[in-house]
Amino acid sequence: MGPILWKSFFRSLFHHPWQLVFSLIGVALGVGLVVSIDLANDSAKLSFKLSTESAVGRTTHHITGSDGTVSADLYRQLRIEKGIRPSAPIVEGYASAVNFPGYSFRILGIDLVVDRPFRAHLTGMENLPLLDLTALISDPGTIILSEDMATSLGLAVGNSLLLRVGSITHKTEIVGLLKPQDRLTKLALANFCITDIATAQEIFHTEDRLHRIDLIIADDKKGTAQLQAIEEFLPQGTEIIRSSTRAEHIETMMRAFQLNLTALSLFALIVGMFIIYNAITFSVVRRRQLIGTLRCLGVTRSQIFTLILTESMIVGIIGTLLGLLIGILLGKNLVHLVSRAINDLYFVLSVNSLEISFYSIFKGMGLGLCATLIASLGPALEATAASPRTIVTRSTIESRVQKMSPKLALSGIGMGVLGVVLLSVSGKNIILSYLGLFIIMLGCIMVTPRLITSIMGALQPIALRVAGILGSYAARSISTNLSRTSIAIAALMIALASTIGVGVMIGSFRTSVIHWLDTLLKADFYVSAPRLVATRGSASLDEELVTRIRAIEGISHVGSYQWFDIVGQQGRTPIGVMEVVAPSRKNYIFKQGNPETIWDTFQQGKGVLLSEPYAFRHNLNAGNNISLRTESGMKDFPVLGVFVSYNSDQGVVMISRTLFKKFWHGKGVSALWLYAEEGADSGAIEQKVRNLIPPGQTVEIRSNKLLRLETLRIFDRTFAITAVMRLLAMIVAFIGVITALMALQLERQREFGILRATGFTPYQVSGLILVQTGLMGVVAGLLAIPVGLITALVMVFVINRRSFGWTLQLDASPEIFLHAVLLAILAAILAGVVPAIKIALSPVSAALRDE
Repeated sequence: MGPILWKSFFRSLFHHPWQLVFSLIGVALGVGLVVSIDLANDSAKLSFKLSTESAVGRTTHHITGSDGTVSADLYRQLRIEKGIRPSAPIVEGYASAVNFPGYSFRILGIDLVVDRPFRAHLTGMENLPLLDLTALISDPGTIILSEDMATSLGLAVGNSLLLRVGSITHKTEIVGLLKPQDRLTKLALANFCITDIATAQEIFHTEDRLHRIDLIIADDKKGTAQLQAIEEFLPQGTEIIRSSTRAEHIETMMRAFQLNLTALSLFALIVGMFIIYNAITFSVVRRRQLIGTLRCLGVTRSQIFTLILTESMIVGIIGTLLGLLIGILLGKNLVHLVSRAINDLYFVLSVNSLEISFYSIFKGMGLGLCATLIASLGPALEATAASPRTIVTRSTIESRVQKMSPKLALSGIGMGVLGVVLLSVSGKNIILSYLGLFIIMLGCIMVTPRLITSIMGALQPIALRVAGILGSYAARSISTNLSRTSIAIAALMIALASTIGVGVMIGSFRTSVIHWLDTLLKADFYVSAPRLVATRGSASLDEELVTRIRAIEGISHVGSYQWFDIVGQQGRTPIGVMEVVAPSRKNYIFKQGNPETIWDTFQQGKGVLLSEPYAFRHNLNAGNNISLRTESGMKDFPVLGVFVSYNSDQGVVMISRTLFKKFWHGKGVSALWLYAEEGADSGAIEQKVRNLIPPGQTVEIRSNKLLRLETLRIFDRTFAITAVMRLLAMIVAFIGVITALMALQLERQREFGILRATGFTPYQVSGLILVQTGLMGVVAGLLAIPVGLITALVMVFVINRRSFGWTLQLDASPEIFLHAVLLAILAAILAGVVPAIKIALSPVSAALRDE
């Protein structure tokens, strides 16, 4: 192809700059959303990975206990009696910085004498003075921080740092600063607090216990023999696991959460594909005369096809590059929302910056370019399929679309059935569940042209009565221009349907949580230690304080709760130790089991209760047995019942304190719930509890109403990123509708010129355009209601269930559907304003120049 052909074809790109700008924005926002979520997720994963690798170092195996701790004597026996070296004791956990709200540290207690083979980069012997290391070992309450963290907090060697673990605050002194050289190590050590093993035991009140014992075992015959010897030596209740096991289980915890965010971002990219399709279609239609002339002059179909694809790929490349930039800028804000949600739901995670992954960048580029290519194939084939004579005839295209719409509708119904079948057979696979939903939505898109024809046929008499001949003409023209109007309506419908689906899902979730809280929170007061992870109450209250609270006059019943984890080869099992009192027995909603008989058996330690998510994830039901690692080895316990809980999507195994004392080591209480005697002064009781709290301790005391509000605040905070995603997706859809409708109306300039020439006033033509776009908005809104409801049902009862394991009560609030319809009408009318003004102001001769 010669340069004249290229020049003649591409010159018209810049004759409609706004169309080009909207196309670029559509591609850029679609790609930007996907990239931003991907970068935020990858940054969270990288932060977790680096932090874990820094804490693990060269460790190959961990020795853990049934209650998350092992005896310090076991370490001495392994090292001295069995000669297992290298081996190192570890005490670790998280603490919040009292004098720096919002900051938390990962405290790692190590033995500097034996730890160098494991974590040389943490002990920092190569850049810390010997005096600092000596002080860390010999002086109590001493710590080492990273230099970057100390600088950001304005701290230096010799300064004090108050660290709160549970309800107790500990004063520590900084005796050294780690100075890592490379960027990744700096990132990994950002929130680390290194201390001696004895100081860590004091901070976490583990006394003669360790959280784990680290080992380095060679991957050879000698190492295998050593591993077998260790396993034979270990007492019951302890287990040796690979160091990678813990990290893999935690990554699995947040996989479903991150996958759902990625799926939501793909909705925006799908809408972006509609924008590209409309833009390229408009570009082709606008140049029908040029394409027909070129074909008559001998230009081949393949050359025209190449020209159109090249044009679309140029738009795609520029839009994708802009999208990558938007994704990076947006990701810097979203990464904090993602990390905060992970903090609320799963574990403490500090993500201080957005890490740009080349994989995410290349994936975003690939998605943007592939989406552009797929969206532009239709217009390119449309331009090249017809003969030169029929290319210039608009009616030929519409006639073909009208004939195809019934077959397309049947194909759409088939796609919907295929999607339902896929949802039915996909088991617990979340990716296949989303694929089934996408197929159903694709089927809805394919049915749209036929539905538009039917709806417009029904609306035309109504429009005639309401708006006269203009209304009737506007309704009829939507059907006669189906090749263009159906795409615009489908794009808006899908965007609204996805918004309805997500909105109903969040509303159903919130309604279910409110009902659960209203049933569960019946005590007068709840006393607990501050928590770093909102859904996990693993911190303990001071034992003496608990004893004094139980003795307060005016309290009739005191229930308690304690949380710990069993970590083994099969993963992490959250255990809740519950002391159930008579008034709280009615506070639990059971999915399985007899509430009338469960509690007595449970209190006697003759079985366990499972939360619904845990039972779902592990395929357990009431009447089954569950195997748990205890200090006496693996034990089977009958499952007495399955109860409703929205506290954690990982679920929990609930045991009584009687059962805990029999099979596990440990003590402590994470939370108390207090029931006041009838007629007692609740305010006076609360004040008595506050008066018992000694200086240096922080305890949260909340009424059931306050705790309910706090839980809902955390819920809303967790879904903040989903709300942002919905808003951004709607912006993409809004731009798509504007682009499509502007293209449609500008394409019909000649038609409006003929109307002007036959006596229509500029005001009437403008009114016609606004009525038509308004009707398109009404149709899109009406179609979005059933499609949105289908999307909501799939998200609530299939995807949400398979992702998180709990059952939700459907709350399809009418306001969500009403807002969607109003938004569709508003977007459609606003999209028609610019074409209406432009066509009204343009001279009739310009529109009829080629007649």
